[in-house]
Amino acid sequence: MTVSICTLAHGRATHLANVVRALDAQTTMPDELVIAVMQAAPYDLPETRFPVRQIMVGADGIPLAAARNAAACAAHGEHLIFLDVDCIPAPSLVADYLAQLDTVDAVLMGEVLYLPSGATADGLDFDRFAAIGVKHSERAGPPVAALGDCSDYRCFWSLNFAMRRATFLSIGGFDERYVGYGGEDTDFGRVAMTAGIPILWVRGARVYHQYHPHHMPPVHHVDSVIANAARFRDKWGHFTMEHWLRAFTLMGLITLRDGEHVRLRDVSEDDLALTRQQVDQPYASTSVVLAQLEMREPAIADA
Repeated sequence: MTVSICTLAHGRATHLANVVRALDAQTTMPDELVIAVMQAAPYDLPETRFPVRQIMVGADGIPLAAARNAAACAAHGEHLIFLDVDCIPAPSLVADYLAQLDTVDAVLMGEVLYLPSGATADGLDFDRFAAIGVKHSERAGPPVAALGDCSDYRCFWSLNFAMRRATFLSIGGFDERYVGYGGEDTDFGRVAMTAGIPILWVRGARVYHQYHPHHMPPVHHVDSVIANAARFRDKWGHFTMEHWLRAFTLMGLITLRDGEHVRLRDVSEDDLALTRQQVDQPYASTSVVLAQLEMREPAIADA
């Protein structure tokens, strides 16, 4: 069975180069890498033992759903492995996924460990990555068995997943009405489960998430979160990304007015400081920020 790696990239050339080098170090080689390029110019990439194709999808906005679909449609493999541009695959990732994809028709999600700042400065050292990488406190750990059932579609996470290409196309891929940041993953998980396709955790198929400054909750994307939450509500009957919307409400950024979330003010430097990932943190945490906000504004939090 053939396998295509699909990724999407905007900037982060060093991150992408690390991903490409790690793919070339796999114990089982992929048949190709397809990159949906969300910028004006293609990337200058390291040499590989497999073909690499760059699909230009435009430089405006962050068309995450459309970019993943473009990569999948351009791919030739019978199996698809999706990796975010900041996720370095462990050497066994392709082999781990293929061992399961040949036996189960499902959405498979591999392990993710977060690396601290500077972890890749001396190149790819997977033993070191395994020693210093940490699991996200708000995500499930690997299953005890080779596969574990994920019963909540809201846990689907597109930064490291795999499935059969025919199955991906049969459910229509990602809904391209979600533009910018937020919502498209939860929608995809809901679509898959509604279609009777199980979502499973995989033991192994690990990636190492490369450090980059970030905000959680994503105040730098507040407008697209509002818009995409409304799109999800219009499609499924209720909002998604409730924890982010709750945090924005407690911060005084938005309010719910006549059933719609409305911006109240611009994002301030105080908002950015509250939500900004610190250099000594491998990832940013919405739950930590929410706890601080609820202590600060108990009356609003209890409402």
